[in-house]
Parts: sequence; C-alpha cells; structure tokens
Amino acid sequence: MAPADDAALNGLARAAADWDRLDSGLDSRTRVRLAARLGDFRAAGPGTERRAEAAEAVLRLLDEAEGGAGSRLAGAAVAPAGFTAEDLAVLVLDGHRMVGPVLGAVRERLLAAPAFTAPGGSPGPGDPYDARLIRLRAAGGGIILPAFQFRGPTDAWPAVLSVNELLDAPRDPWGVADWWLSPNGWLGTAPASLLGSGRDAELADAASYLMEPVDLS
Repeated sequence: MAPADDAALNGLARAAADWDRLDSGLDSRTRVRLAARLGDFRAAGPGTERRAEAAEAVLRLLDEAEGGAGSRLAGAAVAPAGFTAEDLAVLVLDGHRMVGPVLGAVRERLLAAPAFTAPGGSPGPGDPYDARLIRLRAAGGGIILPAFQFRGPTDAWPAVLSVNELLDAPRDPWGVADWWLSPNGWLGTAPASLLGSGRDAELADAASYLMEPVDLS
C-alpha cells in the first residue's frame, strides 16, 4: 500500500476515534454523502485505487464540514491505538458503537461466531424468528442471528428466549451476545455451551444475577 493510502486509512481511524465531536457538526446532506463514500470504501478491495479514492473523499467531506480547505485528518498524527478505518464505516453505516480497542475486538469475535442471516432488518411479517432473539448488524448492514440460539432451524431454545427477554436483548444485542459467548465465572464455562445440557435453571439464575442492584454503600 502506498504511503498516501496509509495516510488516508489513518485519517479514517482518527475520525472514528473523534466521532462524537465530528458527528455533532454534520448536517443531513453531509451524512448522506458520507454514507455513500463509506459504502464505496467498504465495497472496494484492500489496497485498490478505488478504496484509496473513497477514503480520501470521506476525509474531504469531514474537513469541509469543519470549514477546512484540505483534510486535516490525513495528517501525520497517528490514530489512537485500537481504532481502524473500518470503525468509521461501522459507526456511520452499521449504526452501532462497537468500535475501538475494546469494543472493536468484541465485535469481531461475536461476528466470527456461527450465525444465520435474518430475512429482514427487524422482526416483522415474513420473519420466522422470535423478536426476543439476538440480532447483530454485520458489515454492510446485514442482520445476523448467532446460531447458538437455535436447537433447530428457526426453533430457538426456550432458555435463550427467557434469558434474552430478561437481559433485554433487543435493546443491547451486543452485550447479551457477549454474555452468552464469553466464559462465565459462576457457570464455569460460556453460557451458550450449556444449552441442551439440562442446566437451564442455572442459566436463568446467572442472568438474573446481572439484573440485581449493586450496593455501593
């Protein structure tokens, strides 16, 4: 990759790290244009001229929104550790905040788990999946449902539905998916690995523990 391409990618990563400030200054027209350019960026292959051009176009748009004449984001400053150019596409196109050195790694891990593709963006007519199931927005905006939730095609584990409802999976799908797929000190393993093992009551108890108020006195 040419140095100019590296600078553009670094600029997008810096924009992702500074997104709260940048986002507050964007009007609706700029948001639409930004989404289109980031769509081009995501669709282009790594190291391609199209990808570099799209990255540079994104930086120009952000700079113009701040009243600049040339992209300050593409300067020599290094992006904060753990932020990537793809993080900006996630923020703008996918509409969630699973980015950066901690949440970005969680996002990649959860999206790498086996999953089914949902027929629509949200529960509704023609969608065979229960509304209580975890839905994650993957790269490109597609919706996936982690496969651990099912004992058969479209047939969810009852324990999953009850725990997801308790933890409010529709509101916090990433957090609930991480709970299911991460090692749990109380259970001695990842909760998802216990589905079908006869330990459903323990799953519900472990989830209930998260909902108990914390005494800070």
